[in-house]
Amino acid sequence: MSTNIDTKATLEQRIRGLIAGTQKHPPTGSLTVDGVTYTATALVQLFQSLADALAAVDAAKASWQNALTQRRTLQTQVLPVIRGYSSLLLAANGNAPATLADYGLTPRKAKTPLSTEAQAEANAKIEATRKARNTMGKQQKKLVKGTVPTAPTPPQAPPATTSPPPTTAPKPST
Repeated sequence: MSTNIDTKATLEQRIRGLIAGTQKHPPTGSLTVDGVTYTATALVQLFQSLADALAAVDAAKASWQNALTQRRTLQTQVLPVIRGYSSLLLAANGNAPATLADYGLTPRKAKTPLSTEAQAEANAKIEATRKARNTMGKQQKKLVKGTVPTAPTPPQAPPATTSPPPTTAPKPST
């Protein structure tokens, strides 16, 4: 008999079978398994405790999945409201960091324009990337036209020459 238990379902099935068999055909006296002595009732209780633990895991997993589903549902409803309210507060109190801090918000950072050198470097990187990826804009794409490859013509057989069939010379008689 293999002792490899592949899945939880297999384990549950094995436990149910062992419990049913032990209750139907209880062993006489006590049994020693791995150096520990058990009675039939003690074995059934031990097996049942594992079956109960597996059932508790299933219930906890179902409860956890239900809680996750509820969180996702509420999150999809509440997050847009949070974003909108935060934007409203930032617009109303943009220059009052103390007031925004009361809401747990920080003021938006003002954008600083790139220096001329940094902008030139960024443009060079953009062009290099476009060239490396062969990226084209709308107008460039309009100019690209595909060509249909012509089907290769099958090679023609060489012209048949009509030559007389070879004749065999008569054998000399001796």
